[in-house]
Amino acid sequence: MTGLIAPAGRQGPGPIPAASVEALDLVMARRASGLLPGDRPAPGTGAGTELAQLRPYEPGDDVRRLDAAATARTGIPHVRLQVPERLLTTWIVLDVSASMAFGTAGRLKSDVAEGVALVLGRLGTRRGGRVALVTCGASVARVLPPKGGRGALALLRRVVSEGVAPDGDGGAGAGLGEALGRLGRMARHPGLVAVISDFRAADEWAAPLRRLAVRHSVLGVEVRDPREAELPAVGRLALVDPESGRQVEVNTSSARLRSAYAAAERDRRAAIASELRRAGAEHVPLDTDRPWLRDLGRRLA
Repeated sequence: MTGLIAPAGRQGPGPIPAASVEALDLVMARRASGLLPGDRPAPGTGAGTELAQLRPYEPGDDVRRLDAAATARTGIPHVRLQVPERLLTTWIVLDVSASMAFGTAGRLKSDVAEGVALVLGRLGTRRGGRVALVTCGASVARVLPPKGGRGALALLRRVVSEGVAPDGDGGAGAGLGEALGRLGRMARHPGLVAVISDFRAADEWAAPLRRLAVRHSVLGVEVRDPREAELPAVGRLALVDPESGRQVEVNTSSARLRSAYAAAERDRRAAIASELRRAGAEHVPLDTDRPWLRDLGRRLA
């Protein structure tokens, strides 16, 4: 049991054209600091494209490694030993907290987050790469270890479509900061870390994100909704904090209240941008009232 639910008003990410994914391929390679397969050598020798050693053949060597040119030139059979390639691993940290079920425009925040995770998964498994997933924001965290191929994409698609945490499930012990700390202990080799969240987590996430950015290329995808930026003037509203379940009644007819709310939200968003910038992460804000896939491409270009 995952403890997740399909939120009301769920639309899904919508169409994800293959041409759009292709266009993002090289862009993401640049954002990953060029960490394509073959760009970072693993220790020792093995299958690869870069020559590590050219030496005379010895009994037990793989005859498929015989180098015809060197053999003809010296008259002695020679074999090529290559530097083994280290495959790029894309780590996706997906926020499934109750606040991700919010959405007043074309899609819910969770719909956009699901789409971004699927696109990054498709990009991450190209050229033999691997993709992994860590969820956060719910009482039960899901972890998919690095895996490549179609099987990895099928499993990723199933997990990211499971839904979000119900209201009041603050995900104690499974917040964004905890997920980033867990990932830091698992991801030993340099790769790409993509954090997809509204960054409204109550726990401390900035410090573990900075530690991750020391070793990995980091992408911070902030998913937002226009109604989070300002309150509508509709009289008295009973509001519920989806993370804690706490209820509060406010009078939105008050211009002073609406102004204070908008200012607080601007400060919050500025703080998120500042923390991501300090960590050296690429900040990609996406809004539910805009075409998220097109904006993702434009932000990364």
